[in-house]
Amino acid sequence: MKIKEIHIYSHDLPVKNGPYTMANAKVWSLKTTLARLVGEDGTEGWGETCPVGPTYAESHASGALAALIEMAPGLVGSEVWPLSLQRKMDSLLNGHNYAKAAIDMAAHDLIGKKLGLSVAQLLGGVATDKVPSYYATGVGTPDDIARIAREKMEEGYPRLQVKVGGRPVEVDIEVVRKVWDVIKGSGMRLAVDANRGWTTRDALRISRECPDVPFIMEQPCNTIEDLQKIRPQVHHGIYMDENSINLSTVITAVGTGLVDGFGMKVTRIGGLHNFATFRDICAARNLPHTCDDAWGGDILAAACVQAGATIAPKLCEGVWIAAPYIEGNYDSKNGIRIEGGHIALPKGPGLGVTPDAGIFGNPVASF
Repeated sequence: MKIKEIHIYSHDLPVKNGPYTMANAKVWSLKTTLARLVGEDGTEGWGETCPVGPTYAESHASGALAALIEMAPGLVGSEVWPLSLQRKMDSLLNGHNYAKAAIDMAAHDLIGKKLGLSVAQLLGGVATDKVPSYYATGVGTPDDIARIAREKMEEGYPRLQVKVGGRPVEVDIEVVRKVWDVIKGSGMRLAVDANRGWTTRDALRISRECPDVPFIMEQPCNTIEDLQKIRPQVHHGIYMDENSINLSTVITAVGTGLVDGFGMKVTRIGGLHNFATFRDICAARNLPHTCDDAWGGDILAAACVQAGATIAPKLCEGVWIAAPYIEGNYDSKNGIRIEGGHIALPKGPGLGVTPDAGIFGNPVASF
């Protein structure tokens, strides 16, 4: 099937009880970008990309919109199959994986709806119909984060990600210790995510001063060179997040033994087609990883859940979605929700959600 039409939308997602605070950013509201593909027979598919502002990673909302508008004219009339579509996008624009992911996502949704299959089935098959989630705190005071840890433990989340960085490391150490005092013995796993906000000095110090706390250190420092420097010296596992910008980087990190796992974003890696390759690389080396994204609504959340449902359960660190931090759903009936710290795989073909296009207003651009 070929693509007949492409429509691009822009939509605001205010942060509930904002701001959401990370080491390098405070977020009050985010602009998400959506792509709607229409096939020759009228079948539609939706995709979404939503960078967390311009400083979290090498992506931003205006860039996503510009990249999609740049590619769209050349994609009309193209085959909708993900591999050929990926090659076509690469021939039209170098880089900008996060924008290409919206088209890739919409293509999977369209194909699934056309064939009557879920995206998880298209990606190889369902390993579980109820994926584990995890809760990510913002950067906060030790007492506040400890309180949140207790709440999320009692809600049934199997994993907690604590945001740190951007302040004296002594405060981060106190946060880690207070959180561990709360969740110790519960079985809840702990990730400490600096979002590139620590120096190598800080990363080494927190690992040396908390040897008894079994957390994984997620993207502690800014560069791969920083990770290479601390790797032989830390007492904790290292997960790569922001540095894993493409499959080539992932292959290098895995092949050199640089990391013990990944926090992976579907849009960062270029979409569901590339995520499936990433998943299989991790499976070959027995590396755990997440399947999530920076932000976004039901479309992006559904894509993460569909992909997460295909991961071998022993390697799935969880699927993070922005639903607890934003108001409302694109699909009032089938919107993605977290219950008891887990997310049910959406029913129905494709992504399993059908957004109300009226929410988004008129397209920014149509082709």
